Parts: sequence; structure tokens; C-alpha cells
Amino acid sequence: MFKQVKSALFWYYLYKFRRKVISIIFLLLIALFANSIYSDVVEYLTLKNRLEYLEIALLTKWSVIIFNILFSIYIFLGLFKNSKTEEENKREIIKNKDIIKNNKNKKFTKREEEFLQKELKSKADLLVER
Repeated sequence: MFKQVKSALFWYYLYKFRRKVISIIFLLLIALFANSIYSDVVEYLTLKNRLEYLEIALLTKWSVIIFNILFSIYIFLGLFKNSKTEEENKREIIKNKDIIKNNKNKKFTKREEEFLQKELKSKADLLVER
């Protein structure tokens, strides 16, 4: 029973935050592939005897990795912010519903009251009165 509850909670939150989870996974995969791309670049530069560009390749590799990790952390921390804002949105919706109910209970304006008390007559009624 406990496993089912855990599984249900896991899939609920995974479905709820699927876009953010996918972007975090994608960014971490880019960080992992940056190392393999770097090793290919190092092999190419050593074959061409252009070792002066190794510094640029190393800095680029680590800047990509650090940026992806920091951006993943930012997105992950944003998961918890959104749950609070959703609660605030629900509160605002409830307040708006209360305002709408209060507006319905208000009395009509003077012009609206005159219109409501005005007796509407059809064409047949007007012809009978003549």
C-alpha cells in the first residue's frame, strides 16, 4: 500500500512538473556530453599541433558545464516557488468569486430599477389600447 502511495505521488509530481524535469535532464545531458566533445577537440588539436587552443577549449568546456548545472539548480529551485504561487492564485480566484457574488447582491442603479419597473408591452397590447 505504501509503495502505491509513493508511486502515485512520484508520478503526480513528475506529470505536474514534466517540462521543468525534462529541461533539467536535458541540461545535465549537455553537461555530460561536453566532456566527450572536449576529448574529441583535444585529440583534434593534438593531431594538428595547435596546442595553443587547448586553453580556450578547456574554458569553454567548463563554462558550458557550470552554466548548465547552475541553470538546472535555478530551475529546480523554481519548482518550489511555483507551488506557492499556485496557492496564491487559488486564493485570488476565491477572492474574485466573492467579489462577483457581492456585486450580484448589490441593488440596481436608478436607471436599471426604472427599466425593471417599466411595463413592457407587445405590439398587440398597444393596438388593443387604441
